[in-house]
Amino acid sequence: MNKEKTEILIFAGTTEGRKLSECLAAAGVRHTVCVATEYGRIVLEPHSLAEVHQGRMNRKQIANFLQCRRLTAVVDATHPYAKEVTCNIKAAVKELEGQGMFIPYLRLKRDSLAADRPKHSDYITYFTTNEECARALEHTEGNILLAAGSKELSKYCAIESVKNRLYVRVLPSMESLSLCMEHGICGRQIIAMQGPFTMEMNEAIIRQYHISCLVTKESGVSGGYGEKLEAAGRTGTQVFVVGRPEEEEGYSFTEICVELEKLCGKKLRKQGRIEIVLAGIGMGHINSMTEEVRKAVEEADILFGAERLFRRTMLDLSGHEGIYFYFRAEEIIPYLRKVQEKNLFMENKRVVVLFSGDSGFYSGCHALYEALNQEIYEERLQAAVKIMPGISSVAYLASCIGESYQDAAVYSMHGKEVCNLLHRIRSSPKTFLLMSGVRDVNRLGRLLIEAGMTQCSIVTGYQLSYEDQQITSHTPEECCALSREGLYTCFIKNHRVIDRQLTHGIADMGFIRDKVPMTKEEVREVSICKLRLHDKAVVYDIGSGTGSVAVEIASLSDDIQVYAIERNKEAVSLIKRNQDKFGLQNITVVEGMAPEELSELPVATHAFVGGSGGRLKEILEILRQINSKMRVVINAVTMETVCEIKEFLSLYDLKEEEIVQIQANRVKKAGNYHLVQAENPVWICSFTFACGRNVEK
Repeated sequence: MNKEKTEILIFAGTTEGRKLSECLAAAGVRHTVCVATEYGRIVLEPHSLAEVHQGRMNRKQIANFLQCRRLTAVVDATHPYAKEVTCNIKAAVKELEGQGMFIPYLRLKRDSLAADRPKHSDYITYFTTNEECARALEHTEGNILLAAGSKELSKYCAIESVKNRLYVRVLPSMESLSLCMEHGICGRQIIAMQGPFTMEMNEAIIRQYHISCLVTKESGVSGGYGEKLEAAGRTGTQVFVVGRPEEEEGYSFTEICVELEKLCGKKLRKQGRIEIVLAGIGMGHINSMTEEVRKAVEEADILFGAERLFRRTMLDLSGHEGIYFYFRAEEIIPYLRKVQEKNLFMENKRVVVLFSGDSGFYSGCHALYEALNQEIYEERLQAAVKIMPGISSVAYLASCIGESYQDAAVYSMHGKEVCNLLHRIRSSPKTFLLMSGVRDVNRLGRLLIEAGMTQCSIVTGYQLSYEDQQITSHTPEECCALSREGLYTCFIKNHRVIDRQLTHGIADMGFIRDKVPMTKEEVREVSICKLRLHDKAVVYDIGSGTGSVAVEIASLSDDIQVYAIERNKEAVSLIKRNQDKFGLQNITVVEGMAPEELSELPVATHAFVGGSGGRLKEILEILRQINSKMRVVINAVTMETVCEIKEFLSLYDLKEEEIVQIQANRVKKAGNYHLVQAENPVWICSFTFACGRNVEK
């Protein structure tokens, strides 16, 4: 008997079977691919090492076919629903084994999404059989997209009320088209296309044919099951899913390749890299995009980005493998891992993630860049990442109005609060602001009016780079009246700049006081110096009183956050009035007692204790527990408090410990004389916790 020099036999019926043939050919492994139809032959990539056999075979024919070949292994890559074919292949292999001819049988499983069914699946109903699903369709209304294969068509066409509403998506083969005609499905009801389909293609078909219900099999990752569910979810379409049979045995694509490598002695796996570009696309219109970015988008296999970016760019998005409305690391990275796992034998994939404006200017690009590089460093992704900049709306608006921006303050209100915005505008002759929409422009106008800064002039850039672009000058009052929604960038010209102080030191008379006690100016300034504050410090002002210390600290830097803790209601009101007077948003007023209120606050780096209500030791112990390296400054005016401090200091290992007694004398004019008026002496104790309790002491 003449036996061919064939090593591997693949019974193909899925995308995975076709991919396996391509991998074997690339590795120089001779093999035969068995397909049932002419269409199955057409979609296979021709190769001199790949023989193709077309035609359906029963058990006996399969056994005869196997006998005529010298085989290393048989791979069953038929469709999960083709149970009869799988049974025939296994029976034929078993029969030959009984005749002394052992051939390894490997079942290639299709990757499933069954474990990842949507948590909120009110729009999805699962059925065991096609007959059960067809009966349920009788009780629905509207058009039906049948994406469950032409072989199941008879079950759905048996019910006239269902058949008349069907749009059938089938393979573009004569066999599939003949089955449609045989069951009375007319031309307008046939969508003959080869899948799998992207989410965007599924969505387009659903909208084009006004589909109310999508019928699909649970066809796994390569069958585009996830993309169907996503499109249905986006369009509010009901989904009927026919669950696939459970398989008790089988290998994943990767596992099959590992097994074949052992049997053939040749390496099949070829891991391509994912080439990732993080691209700033400018203001949005294609005309504001750099040629480098435009070329990267055109050549990309996969595109990611917020939906609005695809809507507004006017890019030609045809020809891409996938377009996904993801822009966060927690969405993009898991998808890229799946791409890498699914394409273990892939050539390099080109991925572009789109960001509005400039990738390095108030963009989410950097966070994603860091996350991707971490994945690469820890070898979870075989990838390379590069960034392509875009033109920011600030640069564009500055050029339109003839202003420079290297000497301007630039902030973003896009989706967030700008801390101490008025404080910043007061000290800047020029300020650029990125806005979320017209509400931010209205809010800017109100803030300027309430602060008495009506002398400021504002230029708004509306829909920059688009056909409806408008660049207009406004007063703060006019900003409040704007109502046209869209994308805005603003330029504020402040004609009465107040120079920002380089040192702290607000005069006592600058605060609203009433009858609430206040830390006097000289004591306040020395105490703040002893705190040794830094940028991004988090400060507790305990016993805040009028809030004078909190205001002075918050004024030092917009990046400092102060928590003013005060139990007296009158004082709490006073702190808020002083906060508003100085336009500071980085003060949070906490009404209540220390140390109880401290447990719910962010961890502090520094604490100032101006009043303890007789609970100083308790407060200090809690501060040490909150942050064992905290810097603390305490003011004391009584000997009892000084004794408490001394006792506490003896219990702990402290660093940079210092006690200073300060007394200020003020000179007041009385007639023709200047009299010296003494203020009460104050002890200022400062130290840094050194992580431990001094047990020996």
